[in-house]
This record gives sequence, structure tokens and C-alpha cells, in this order.
Amino acid sequence: MNPSGVNQRGAADAEREAAKLRRGATAGWRVAVVGAGPAGFYAAGAVLDKGGSGDGGSREEGAVPAVAAVDVFNRLPAPYGLVRDGVAPDHQHMKTVARAYAKLLERRRLRYFGNVTVGADVRVAELRRLYDQIVYAFGAQTGRRLGVPGEDLAGSRDATSFVGWYNGHPEYRNATFGLDCERVVVVGNGNVALDVARILVLDPDRLAATDIADHALRVLRRSRVREVVLLGRRGPVQASFTNPELREFGRLEGVSPQVDPAELELDAVSAAAEEADRMKGRNMATLRGYAGEPSGDGRAVRFRFFASPVEIVGRDGRVAGVRVERNRLARLDDGGLRAVGTGAFETIPCGLVLRSVGYRGTPVPGVPFDEARGIVPNEGGRVLGADGAPAPGEYVVGWAKRGPTGVIGTNKADAAATAALMAADRAAGIGTGADAAGMGALGGVDVLLRDRGVRWVDKAGWTRLDAHETVRGQARGRPRVKVCSVREMLEVAGPPEGAAPASESG
Repeated sequence: MNPSGVNQRGAADAEREAAKLRRGATAGWRVAVVGAGPAGFYAAGAVLDKGGSGDGGSREEGAVPAVAAVDVFNRLPAPYGLVRDGVAPDHQHMKTVARAYAKLLERRRLRYFGNVTVGADVRVAELRRLYDQIVYAFGAQTGRRLGVPGEDLAGSRDATSFVGWYNGHPEYRNATFGLDCERVVVVGNGNVALDVARILVLDPDRLAATDIADHALRVLRRSRVREVVLLGRRGPVQASFTNPELREFGRLEGVSPQVDPAELELDAVSAAAEEADRMKGRNMATLRGYAGEPSGDGRAVRFRFFASPVEIVGRDGRVAGVRVERNRLARLDDGGLRAVGTGAFETIPCGLVLRSVGYRGTPVPGVPFDEARGIVPNEGGRVLGADGAPAPGEYVVGWAKRGPTGVIGTNKADAAATAALMAADRAAGIGTGADAAGMGALGGVDVLLRDRGVRWVDKAGWTRLDAHETVRGQARGRPRVKVCSVREMLEVAGPPEGAAPASESG
């Protein structure tokens, strides 16, 4: 038997089947989801359920006719977005949500196109010809800047890159962070800032049992960092971190959380907010407990409030410290509070500054973008064009829709709300204007990508990559050992199996 002949016949059969199913798919409703993080997966699942896809999902009452296909596009080979690349490695319990996304990937009418950049590998205008509806779920991928002198000195980085580095994000695997200093300043008072501080002081042996990237673990083992200072421009009540993450610092062996008791004295508005908000009350109780902690001889995390960076101080081209201004809180007309400088300054010596002051979206060619807000302009999830009118058949979910707010689970209700609009528009016949002729002219997205030489990762390829990482992890007593380069990811994943569209494929 000639193996090559068998392979050729198999490929020909697969192509004939793909062409047949592509023709059949033109009779149904086709949806593209751009982004494979939590928002993208929740959107894909909600769309399939609204459409009564008949492939293992639920059929909702009053559902419109079944969608023919939902194709999910992702810039990186591996899916799951911030669940894979953003959740701290010592928080494995938070990554179990990926099991729900894995179940979605098993649904027949959903295809996965990893390692495909929308706006480059396939243009948005082409998606409009291929799909009746498009959902933008590409999140907020860059960190916001402080806008102060010295921000671009060596040793001044945004926390996004540090998180990506220790989580094995391919774009940050070669990043370098100077951990040969004794003090690091983290600017920000959110959960990402807490994650960064915790990773910097955590015992590397504890991290060695997680899915932290190997390259990061090696550097952290050599770290000389003894103290992390967390800077917040407003007071402790206004901090946005959640209590479970804050309480962790009191349980870290060899780590002392420190707070100046004077910074926990509250004005009347803040005291009322503490009283009215249970989470803020818990945070204040935790911080008051830290205020009485002894210094100890181990590592320390120092919480500083009412302090705004006004300059990153350098020496010989590298970070040497952060100059901060002491703030007070001023009441606004709407009853809120804002930080106002007092004119009192100090410099905190340090060797590394990590900015964690929020995420910001980045524009995708062909997609409307609000530069001021860093989101896709929308009305309840319907994308708005340059004229302010809804762009037919185009929608947005997640951080690209509302900005970087909420937790992973927030995206589920958010996606369901957008999917309801999509279902209503489908019932009214409102879409991008895609038709069978448009799809036929391009030959389907799989044909288009193959003709352009784009190497994508399909569901079977991700299954192989996932298994490869998991098996490597099991051999070392870890959840997984991540593959951190796109080239190696593609090698492990292998080429896509056939090109049958999701309308009928398994």
C-alpha cells in the first residue's frame, strides 16, 4: 500500500466534503467572533444557544433559525485569553473556568482559528462578506501610561508585560526585568497590582508547583527583591482590589504586609463608603490588621495610599527611584472624591517600577475605535460607525465594549445581553449584508487563509498542544508546562485537519 497515495486520497476527500459543506452553509446564519478569551467564548456559546444550534447546546424559547457556523478567531495559537495569560499562576482555581470553554470547543458548529490576526491575515471587510454577524471580543491588551517624566527609563515597565512574562505569553517571553534590586514600586491599587506584588515576594518553590513559565521561575529564583511598595493615589477605601486577594498577603510565609496606621484614618465620605459597602469594610478590617504587623526579617509588601508618582527618577539611564506627591481627598459636586496634591514630596528609592493603572484597548484595522475611551464605540453592544449609527451586523462584548471593568464572570451576562440583540437583529433580517455570492467569491475563510499561506491552529491542533503541555506538567508535578513560542506551538499543534466548515463538522 502506498501511504502517500492514501494521504492524497484522504486530502482530496476532505476537500470535497469541505466544499460541499461550505455550499450548504450559505443557507444559514454565519457568525464570526474575534477574540478567544472569556468574552469571546461566552459570546460564542450565547449565540449558539440563541440560534438553537442543535449540536449539544440548549435551544432557547423563541429562538430564531439555527446558525450555520460560529467561527472564533484568535491572534495567538492558544485560546482562553486572560484565563491563560493573565490569571496569576498561583491562582489555579481561577483557571478551572477554562473547562467550560473547552466544552464549547466540542460543539460541532463552532470552529477555532488560532494564530489568525484579524486586520492582517484576514481583513474586516472580508469578514463582512463571509459572515452575517461579527462579534468583536478582543479585549484591552495594553497597559495605560502614567504620563510622568522618566516613564521610559530602563526599569520602568507596565504590569501587562510582567504578567505576560511570568504567564508565558509568547510576545513577552524574551522580556527582561531587573530583579537584582532590593525594592520594587508597583503603581496601582487593583487586583493586577496585588498579583504582581505577590509573585515578586512569593517563595519560588511554591511557584514551582504551578504553571508559571519556566523562564520566569528561573529569574525569580535569583531575585534579590526584599520589598514591594504598592502606591495608590487615593485612600484605602477607594482601592479597587478585592478582599480575598488582599487577605492572601497575611498568609504568605516569610512575607510581612505593612500599612501606615495614619493612612487608614478616614474622612467622613470615605467612612460612610466603608459603612455602606461590605467589601470596602472587609478591606479596611484587613488593612487595619496589617497596620499592627511586625516588620520581620523576610520580605515585605508595603501598602501606601494618598501618593501620586510625579516623576520616575533615573541614574545612568536606569530607574533609581519614584518621586511622589502626598495627596488629600477633595469632595466633588457629585459627592465623589478625587486626589489633590498637597505640595509635599518624597522620593522612594527603587530599581524597578511596574505600572498597573489599568488596561486600554488597541484599534484593529477596519473596526471603529474610540481613542479617548479605548473601546469600540457601541450602544448596548451594537457597534456604532463613524456617523454614530449602528453598523449592521457588527457587535462588541467584554472589555472592548465596556472598558477594563469586572471579573471573568462579568463577561457571561455581558455576552448574553449582546447575543439577545444579535438574535433580535437576525429575526429582523439585519446583518452585514453577506450572501452566498460573497462567500463563494472568497471560497470560505479557511480557503482564503490557506491561499495566503496563513498557518492556523484548529480545534484538533489546540487539543494536541493542550495535551502536550499537560503531559509535560504531569511529569514534573505541575498543572502544565507551557509552550511559550508561537513557532513551537505550531509545531506541536500540527496543520489543521481538513478544512470542513463548522456548519456540520465534528
